[in-house]
Amino acid sequence: MTSAPGQEGFGPEIRHVPEEKARAGAARRRRSGTAETHLGTVRRARRINRILGETYPYAVAELDFDNAFELVVATVLSAQTTDTKVNAVTPTLFSAFPDAQALSTADHSAVEEIVRPLGFYRSKAKSIISLAGQIVDEHDGRVPETLEELTALSGVGRKTAFVVMGNAFGLPGLTVDTHFGRLSRRLGFTEEQDPVKVEKDVAGLFPPGDWTMLSHRLIYHGRRICHAKVPACGVCPVADLCPSYGSGETDERAAAQLLQYEFAPGREELHRRYLEGATRRELREEGYSLGR
Repeated sequence: MTSAPGQEGFGPEIRHVPEEKARAGAARRRRSGTAETHLGTVRRARRINRILGETYPYAVAELDFDNAFELVVATVLSAQTTDTKVNAVTPTLFSAFPDAQALSTADHSAVEEIVRPLGFYRSKAKSIISLAGQIVDEHDGRVPETLEELTALSGVGRKTAFVVMGNAFGLPGLTVDTHFGRLSRRLGFTEEQDPVKVEKDVAGLFPPGDWTMLSHRLIYHGRRICHAKVPACGVCPVADLCPSYGSGETDERAAAQLLQYEFAPGREELHRRYLEGATRRELREEGYSLGR
């Protein structure tokens, strides 16, 4: 793999798709005049996953956590805010309330003050205190592992449950957030809008063992390159495999200016440290800002 013009600082890890190759792929799909077969979609989808795995070998859950309790609380708090903002408040929260027992008996106003920067702080404080109480009363203080038990907790839906199952317990699950849904449609994995239907369609394309990492990779790609309003098509490593190529900026140099997070212009050193295996906490300790 080679870097695109304007991406020279990223080295060979980023697959470069020349514009003419991407356009030829899009034109070939239009000329076929027939819908892609299921087998064809499976093969293309799995190739996309492999390429995204090479592009983001360091992809992980972007919420900081040390155990299942911290992850489920952080994920509930992440609703309608950014992971970066959640990561800024959870050290204080978990220092004061390190486990479900402590949080379940916390003073509401104290929790509200800690989570205030995240917005909807009253409802979020109420949810995580209630959730902690359920974990104590119904699960002996341990976060449950099944979808049914997790979604019975206050503030926990399917998306949050699969985040916890995949990242805390190593159980397969697809995290259908806004990025995952958008990219699944753009890449032709599904035409559905409903998250449960998206989940079903995408699950049929990949073995369960791929689901958690696929979720990370699509979310990373959506945050860094395949943006909601103007995707950076000109520097996308899967441009030649994407039915939606051309819906964003196709000029390579202009597209490179749209890159975010560690791919953003001027952040090549941060990208290098990720590739060297530095953790998110280590990078923050080194003084890097991990936001976009």
